[in-house]
Amino acid sequence: MKVIISGYGRMGHMVEEELRRRGVELVAASEDICATAPEVARECVVIDFTTPEAFRKNYPFIAKHFRAAVIGTTGWNDIAEDVFKAFRDAGTPMVYASNFSLGVNALFAAVRKAAELLKGAGYTPEIEEIHHIHKLDAPSGTAKTLGRIVEESLGEKPEITSVREGEVPGIHTVTLTSGADRLTFRHEAFSRAGFAAGAVTAALMTESVSGVHEFSELLS
Repeated sequence: MKVIISGYGRMGHMVEEELRRRGVELVAASEDICATAPEVARECVVIDFTTPEAFRKNYPFIAKHFRAAVIGTTGWNDIAEDVFKAFRDAGTPMVYASNFSLGVNALFAAVRKAAELLKGAGYTPEIEEIHHIHKLDAPSGTAKTLGRIVEESLGEKPEITSVREGEVPGIHTVTLTSGADRLTFRHEAFSRAGFAAGAVTAALMTESVSGVHEFSELLS
């Protein structure tokens, strides 16, 4: 498998390290993915960690020209159906996630199961996410995914609180509180390494899947 990284910021560098660790060929790390020669793109999986604005501009090119795509960029939910259609029409496999960490995806599964069991039992949900001061979006894409899971499974829309401080890679906490007790689910990232590892795992998965998939679907 050959990979091109789209977006060469902090996450791009972490993905590069993970690719090297696993012995996966990195063809290029690009700040302008649309400048990739189509004949090169056809042989490569793109791993995208850019910005919502960049992804909105780039996704038609990615869908049309790349062999497959792993999308870690968030902030494009409002155009999701257009994005999915572009990849399906082009026959290009796409794996996306608000968070590629295996631990966070385990958190998603645990919260979903607990919320399903507690539906109608009088529990009030809350979500808090804490990230470094450089993070541009709030709430985080992970917090939004947790909010969607809770609302779908518990039938209650949670309040989401966002905190920006220091260089925190990411802490997400979900609480379900009733008059009798409280359940707390918490994931704390120590670095971005877990996100990079999950993204490379997803890239390897594209060799055996077709269509558009959320990463958590493939894990389950």
